[in-house]
Amino acid sequence: MPEGRRNFKVSASEGQVVRALGGIASATLLSRLLGFVRDMVVARAFGAGPVTDAFFVAFRIPNILRRLLAEGALSTAMIPVFTDYASTRERPELTRMLRAVLGLALLVLTVTAALGILGAPLILKVIAPGFMSDPSQATLAVFLTQVMFPYLPLVGLAAMATGVLNSQSRFFAGAIGPAVLNVGMIGAVVLLLHHVEPPILSLAIGVLVGGVGQLLVQVPSLSACGLLVAPSTELRHPAIARITRLLLPAVFGLAAVQVMVFVNTLLASLLPLGSISYLYYADRVMEFPLGVFGIALASASLPVMSRQAAAQDHPALAATLSFALRLALYVSVPATVGLVVLRTPIVRVLFERGRFGPVETSATAEALAWYALGLAGFAGSRIVAQAFYALGDAATAVRWGIVSIVANVVAALALMGPLGHAGLAGAASVGAYVNLVALLVIARWRLGRLGGRALVSSACRTTLASLPLAGSCWLALALWPSRRSLALDVAWLAAAIVVGVALFWGASVALSISERTALLNLFRRREHHGTVDA
Repeated sequence: MPEGRRNFKVSASEGQVVRALGGIASATLLSRLLGFVRDMVVARAFGAGPVTDAFFVAFRIPNILRRLLAEGALSTAMIPVFTDYASTRERPELTRMLRAVLGLALLVLTVTAALGILGAPLILKVIAPGFMSDPSQATLAVFLTQVMFPYLPLVGLAAMATGVLNSQSRFFAGAIGPAVLNVGMIGAVVLLLHHVEPPILSLAIGVLVGGVGQLLVQVPSLSACGLLVAPSTELRHPAIARITRLLLPAVFGLAAVQVMVFVNTLLASLLPLGSISYLYYADRVMEFPLGVFGIALASASLPVMSRQAAAQDHPALAATLSFALRLALYVSVPATVGLVVLRTPIVRVLFERGRFGPVETSATAEALAWYALGLAGFAGSRIVAQAFYALGDAATAVRWGIVSIVANVVAALALMGPLGHAGLAGAASVGAYVNLVALLVIARWRLGRLGGRALVSSACRTTLASLPLAGSCWLALALWPSRRSLALDVAWLAAAIVVGVALFWGASVALSISERTALLNLFRRREHHGTVDA
């Protein structure tokens, strides 16, 4: 009886993960598709070189602060306190707390943006010292940084609004925020490219427009909940002290990933011009399968694992973790094969137009291959880290995140010499696998058995099922027409992907890979129950 009951729990938790995955992945897919359109527009208008390097460095500064202070640490610290007030206090006290927190957040974000504008030259010297050898590029990067720093308070307030709405089971308005940002950037380039000087300024203006849009799109939902409030100056509200105590460890945890981004940017700035842009475009391609499935799967697993951790049901939590990892492997392995083999035509179809030529395509494809090799590591480490957050043990995830940064830096210094910018992509993959293996070892010690045999069996079967996919991709590459056009490239690439996926699916059936059934259930559940959203 206990064993049967345990199997029922595992099946129920797997169903919860799959249902949540469908809704999150759908929202992420829309954002990623618009992100590709945005990158196509940017590549066509500006190519890959010193100008785009300056923009990507400039955008990365407020973007990283946004992840640390706004969408990341601030919302992580605020949501538990807001949820507690919503469930235990009267409505007026909830509103008062929200107004006080909003006032403090607005003050902190505005002051941070002002300091960022004033200190932009110093910040640039720290994160991209290689730019200092080219005064015109350095001046452009500083200017764009100063223009985009007001994005921080805009997206910070939008992130707070998303947190509030999510606690009220309203997810749609916040989920489409990244899509709104992409639309703003696309529209600004299309409309302003030939009307501002320098032309890259149009892209920076688009970032600000997108920030405003991310906030405004949530106003109707906030109003419907009765939570559209004005900030107050009650900076001594007791909830603020609670949020502050949660804020510092949250910042420290999220900073680990961002330090790695800073280090790679710094090292790339020491390489030939265009290196930062090549890495950016390659990362954008790799982030598509990672974001749509890997990160979405990690997000879908967290609520289930959190409930199991609260119930002290560690065997069920371990089973959920094992299931999520097997599902991630089932998608990551064939995606890696496809990205590595078809890297050049993928980059060519997505970006090669305007000022983005064959040289840029080749350099970006080289970086993509090394990023793609780490896809399973990136996805798996995110999923295992969620188990520690569910257990309330963020410190373990943070410690091993720091170790992975050290591994990334050591690998980068070793690989950037012989491989150039591609070595930095490879180093990021090395760091991801170090993080994954370390977290798995600690999780095995904390939770007990993680279904290691099932994981190994799933990995082996998925690898075998990927062999026909690899063969079909190589054949498509060998037979690619020498006379190319965009339409022919798109058709040929689409056919190669469809045939490869069909062969992989057929091999999965032949090898009886259970994760295939789980994905089928995802679509069946969405048909019967609809997308998980509100």
